Amino acid sequence: MSAGQRDPFDYPRDWEADVVLSDGGTVHLRPIVPSDGDALLAFHGRMSERTRYLRYFGAYPQIPPRDLERFTTVDHHDRVAFVALLGDDIVAVARYERIDHGPTAEVAFVVEDRHQSRGLGPILLEHLAAAARESGIPRFVAEVLAENSAMLGVFRAAGYQVTREMEEGVFHLEFAIDPTEEAVAVARSREQAAEARSVHNLLHPTSVALIGASTDPDKIGYAVLGNLLRADFAGPVFPVNAEHSSVRGVRAYASVLDIPDPVDLAVVAVPAEHMDEVMDACLAKGVKALVVISSGFGETGPAGEGAERRLVTEARAHGMRVVGPNALGVVNTDPAVRLNATLAPKLPGHGRSGFFSQSGALGTAILADAAARGLGLSTFVSAGNRADVSGNDLLQYWETDPATDVVLLYLESFGNPRKFARLARRLGRVKPIVAVKSGRNAVVPALAATSVEVDDASVQALFEQAGVIRVESIAQLFDTALLLAHQPLPRGGRVAVVGNSSAIGVLAADAALGQGLELAGPPVDVGASAGPDVLADAVRAHLRGDEADALVVVFVPPLSIPGAEYARALRDAAAEEGGTKPIVSTFLATEGIPAELAVRGTDGSPARGSIPSYPSPERAVLALARATRYAAWQSAPKGDLVRPADLDSEGARELVLSRLSEMDGELDGLVELTDAEAVRLFSCYGIEIVPHRTATSADEAVTAAEELGYPVAVKATGERWWRRPDLEGVRLDLATSEAVRAAFGDLAELAEVADLYVQRMAPKGIGCAIGLRDDPSFGALVSFGLSGVVSDLLGDRAYRAVPLTDVDAAALVRAPKAAPLLTGYRGSEPADLDALADLVLRVAALAEDVPQVRWLALEPILAGPTGAQAVGGRVRVGPSPSQQDSGPRRLRSLNFIRK
Repeated sequence: MSAGQRDPFDYPRDWEADVVLSDGGTVHLRPIVPSDGDALLAFHGRMSERTRYLRYFGAYPQIPPRDLERFTTVDHHDRVAFVALLGDDIVAVARYERIDHGPTAEVAFVVEDRHQSRGLGPILLEHLAAAARESGIPRFVAEVLAENSAMLGVFRAAGYQVTREMEEGVFHLEFAIDPTEEAVAVARSREQAAEARSVHNLLHPTSVALIGASTDPDKIGYAVLGNLLRADFAGPVFPVNAEHSSVRGVRAYASVLDIPDPVDLAVVAVPAEHMDEVMDACLAKGVKALVVISSGFGETGPAGEGAERRLVTEARAHGMRVVGPNALGVVNTDPAVRLNATLAPKLPGHGRSGFFSQSGALGTAILADAAARGLGLSTFVSAGNRADVSGNDLLQYWETDPATDVVLLYLESFGNPRKFARLARRLGRVKPIVAVKSGRNAVVPALAATSVEVDDASVQALFEQAGVIRVESIAQLFDTALLLAHQPLPRGGRVAVVGNSSAIGVLAADAALGQGLELAGPPVDVGASAGPDVLADAVRAHLRGDEADALVVVFVPPLSIPGAEYARALRDAAAEEGGTKPIVSTFLATEGIPAELAVRGTDGSPARGSIPSYPSPERAVLALARATRYAAWQSAPKGDLVRPADLDSEGARELVLSRLSEMDGELDGLVELTDAEAVRLFSCYGIEIVPHRTATSADEAVTAAEELGYPVAVKATGERWWRRPDLEGVRLDLATSEAVRAAFGDLAELAEVADLYVQRMAPKGIGCAIGLRDDPSFGALVSFGLSGVVSDLLGDRAYRAVPLTDVDAAALVRAPKAAPLLTGYRGSEPADLDALADLVLRVAALAEDVPQVRWLALEPILAGPTGAQAVGGRVRVGPSPSQQDSGPRRLRSLNFIRK
């Protein structure tokens, strides 16, 4: 076997994947192995003559033994083939073969007739291209019959730059397989459509089977069936109970296999130990999706994790998606669906907010609270253990769901936060996302083993960059959601306060100023005895004027006139003015949407234009402030993914890989580059460190100073002196040889080291620091802050996840609390923020191009009016970290059971 080749049975395990197709179904992808011979023959036999002709350019009615051996025995390097499996059946095959050991490989694939038009072709091409790049193959060629329009369409739509020539009815196609921006965008667009479709299928079933329906009121199967029936599900409900012919007055079946009609969704409420037989029946029946409410799986320990893994493996292999296990269930309030497949007896009305909750235990309380406040939901999913369907799947669905305007998330942990960051940033541009992230100071033990550990600084950086509105509690989530669901976004931060109580008005004004909002004039007090019309006129004046972007209406019910009349007057005034400015209120001591402030939809639920009420002005203003900040983020320029000029990425990669190769596979942790290596690496990305020399004697120090040019600094070296100005290990502004000799003698005695640095003095400026760290969950994070003990003590650093846009970089250098020191604080000359942002973009480009750079510190950077100069820097490198959101489309690995 030649170098780089593998045993036919020994393929890279990360080439194996579950994928979602364009119709929402799933298949399993893996490299072919010799034992697939019988399945390949059966696959070939099921293909039509037309499909065989288009693939093989001839009849080819059967595969001869010699060809069968060649097709199934590959080296997984120069010859690679993938099979797509549905159950035990091969439904598609894709392969490439390197041509003459060169840089080009010929690619071809074929899909069984009944699985064509499901999006298998583009997915197979993505996985083949990824495998080829890993094997050092940069180009593909393909021969396609001119009449094979479907195959030509796959190549044309892949996003690659394809050249084609036709001769004798055959197109010769050739293209580079580097993941260009267009190719990545095309793949992610298809990913979004496929995953959204899979969730749509789950939430829009035409029939539901409840496996484990019970006649015992204490069983969950009794409660779920009652909730399905009370919601008046639009399709048939089939109880499955082997001991009763009917359950709650509905005909029951002994097994899902006995149901005469197709079953779209199976809700499972049987003990975990019976799950295998339930799965066998569901697979045989062709059920399309599962909601597993039963507990006793991954949350119980290793044995339960194994059962959970088997459940998901079997489901995905047979085309099914799974919610749960240990889930509360799913809800769709669409009047055309009316699905309540949950344990929650009380649902909110129909609305335009989608809600994803990891917690099943909290789910019932969450739904009851939403109903009490008048917050309607479009859909609700409680994913429990998240063995398959996760919050990321729901983000894909809600992005294009016309019934959802606001997305609400209760998150306990992350499984694929890199993908979450990408999806949230895209979705947040069109729909607000409000999230509670629990586990800030403690993690649920059952989730700790199977979720990615994320520190809070990373979460905050992610949410800020993606525009996610982070709240601290479920109560705050609903406070914010009520505003976003019923009122328009503010166009700015100017707030008018109107009411009949000067005391409450002042509280509202104080809260607004405390949240960084601007008052559009003093609070307006219409007086405690003013009638409803007077209050309404004051509100109209601010709605019509240009001084305010939003209104806070505070109200204390008078004794003489019912408060409901004031509420109706306020609602009518807002409706008359067209609802162009958001209004929040403290009305009638009500939390939510009181009937008098509600605009009723066709189903009677509060609709757009309803005015939310809060128990205190502080809560009303906090919700408004969050909406204001989100509106500012949404309307701000998205920025461009720019790369600074004159980057030598190849030189940087060679330097780092050469250093890693010296470790001879014995690297344990990270290795730090030498000072000279770090300077060379920075130089590859246009980051110039102020010139310096190493000196081992006073004479060498003087020589170095003369070479560099006076004035110079002399510095102690070693870990002890790094970022420790309090230890006085540096002497600055040395202008003569005598001063250099004296400084060298002092520091050599103080530091007790043989080597000292002599460095040219940089222009004066404010000390800053740019850092890079490889976050295990989000990938590379770039940080920025001011240098110094105080900034370190207070943790005054801002973070952004790579890749960075120009807008991200500009915002990052303005984000720390101490950043005003860079902008002319107290009359000082402003620093060159553009130069700092350019350094940030260069560090971000380095992180993208050379992922083996796992930690970096560029400090101090002296930022002045005419530029920013880096005085020092350190770099640590190691093996490239795993990329959870790169490469071809795939569902999460089953070795990492939750996401």
